[in-house]
Amino acid sequence: MSATDKMAREGVIAGLAAYLMWGVLPVYFKTVGEVDPTEVLAHRIIWAVPFGALILLFRRQWPEVRRALTHRSMLGWLSISTVFIAMNWFVYIWAIQDGRIFETSLGYYINPLTNMLVGVWLFGERLRRFQTVAVALAFIGVLVLTISGGVVPWVALFLAVSFTVYAAIRKRVVIGGMPGLFVETVLLLPFALIWFGYLFSSSQMVFATGDSSMMFWLIMAGPVTVVPLLCFALAARRVSLTTVGFMQFLAPTLQFGTGIYYDETLTTAHLICFTFIWTAVAFFIFDAIKSAKKKPLLKESTEA
Repeated sequence: MSATDKMAREGVIAGLAAYLMWGVLPVYFKTVGEVDPTEVLAHRIIWAVPFGALILLFRRQWPEVRRALTHRSMLGWLSISTVFIAMNWFVYIWAIQDGRIFETSLGYYINPLTNMLVGVWLFGERLRRFQTVAVALAFIGVLVLTISGGVVPWVALFLAVSFTVYAAIRKRVVIGGMPGLFVETVLLLPFALIWFGYLFSSSQMVFATGDSSMMFWLIMAGPVTVVPLLCFALAARRVSLTTVGFMQFLAPTLQFGTGIYYDETLTTAHLICFTFIWTAVAFFIFDAIKSAKKKPLLKESTEA
């Protein structure tokens, strides 16, 4: 096996590991379901900092962090992206604990399609024929769910849009995924610590009064946040963006499966909506394959 083939195989394994972990993430948030979502979010921020620091030390990426913290424009953009990722994390945690796993799955199925729309709107990209069909099918699916259920699936739309905006902002900042996430969690750290202090002083903190098992799971919020991104970073450097694009649908598919595992109600409207979404995904993948055959595959230029 050549060195190139070995790197590609390692990249595929790392990518699958990343999306597998993201796909079963609802299981983790169900495990800590007795803890208020705001405290879970605080743990996710606080424990991601030391775990992220260790990874940056191992990968020798501290210069990127220093550059981001001392570059006014870069720090400004990362401050804005921090707001969006924090909102995305909170709504995701709350939705899982509230029994809305199907909606979170729907949101991350929609996300690649909203990414395309932002590309058209902000970066002057043009939708190809099959991409247009995919977006139209996704819109019809959401519309069916809205009309049939009588309620706009705001959780799915919020997760898709907030993460799309986050990705668009991060696209403007020349920094790897791990250093960028570390800077974002550091910016959020003071707020998380202040909230910790409030919860502790008001005797509402589960971490201070819970058993050792729950304390362990809450500390695991750090690696649960950081490790999948590390795997994604390894994959992005070793396989084409087209391959990564295919694998991104593994996570919402697994999330959908966890919704079934936890016996969430899957209505007829949900089934119709997901049928449209899955068809849209098929068009998206078909277009990606067709496009990849026409031009050389691109590699990620910035280390994640």
